[in-house]
Amino acid sequence: MREWLGRRRGADVFRIYFTPEDIGRVRIAGSPDPLWETVFSVFRLRRPGPAPVFGRWRRHALRASRPADLELLLPLVQGGYYPDFLTPVEGLKGLPTGLEALLSTPVSRLRTDMGRLARLGRPTPAWMRSLAEGDRATLERLAAAIRSHHDAVVAPIWPEAMAAVEADRARRGRVLLEQGAEGLLRGFRPAMRWLPPVLEVDAPFEQELRLEGRGLLLVPAYLSWGSPDLLRDTTLPPVLVYPVEHDLTLQSGPRAADARLTALIGQTRTSVLESIGDGRTTSELARRVGVSVASASQHAAVLREARLIHSTRAGRAVLHTLTPLGSALLGARAEDPFR
Repeated sequence: MREWLGRRRGADVFRIYFTPEDIGRVRIAGSPDPLWETVFSVFRLRRPGPAPVFGRWRRHALRASRPADLELLLPLVQGGYYPDFLTPVEGLKGLPTGLEALLSTPVSRLRTDMGRLARLGRPTPAWMRSLAEGDRATLERLAAAIRSHHDAVVAPIWPEAMAAVEADRARRGRVLLEQGAEGLLRGFRPAMRWLPPVLEVDAPFEQELRLEGRGLLLVPAYLSWGSPDLLRDTTLPPVLVYPVEHDLTLQSGPRAADARLTALIGQTRTSVLESIGDGRTTSELARRVGVSVASASQHAAVLREARLIHSTRAGRAVLHTLTPLGSALLGARAEDPFR
């Protein structure tokens, strides 16, 4: 399903009905899904999204994309609908596993999904008709194009995507601990609206999904923008893919730190302090600053001893947050998120 850019008067709504058992089975995926991110990367070539968020990446993607890959992918990823079989849930186990699942798509699903796509009224190339009939060679060509496009335009930003997803999970995990699953669902406004026992999601069509004890998997997405995406076929494992919040400093490169702060604690520790935001784990800090996990841990220890950050254990990770002193120190310098 496509992204839907905000609530409009008269917009259709995808309603997800929860049972009490489903509330306890809401979970957040631990990483981005490479197949969903690849689909979104194709969509971003059609709909650029905000330039401060995606501009630098999109300029790279336009240069790096292979015309032969886009010849297959662009007709499948259109404005109103993209086929469910492109994003099997197995993609969360990694790109190779996801592509294996895609290659195993039953012919009946290919026919259904491609039939929905054809009803949009766009021209249908001959290879799409072969795909709808389950032609193995065509399916393998498509899988190869997805892998090639992923390697060219998604893999280069994977560390940033992982850092963004880990930060999102840390923030939403704290909400879950403090407010429970219903508080977590309420926190997705305005993209979604929790009206117990129903979660409303703006969509390009009216539809209902009754979870009936299956729970709901929330998948954070880095290249998504606007409203969440869902699978059209309600018999598939329930998945809701939502856009993470984007840190403009991550898109534009490290911001120029105030010379006095850098002179006081050093460039790397300044970058660590700037990167903490509303909370980061040690591995997130390492990715964002571009140092090893061991180095990030050492810098965090110095900042903690200086009472600029507070560190707490969250499962196997250590979560770092700013102290009032650390926030005041950052707030004293001029903010310049762009180079």
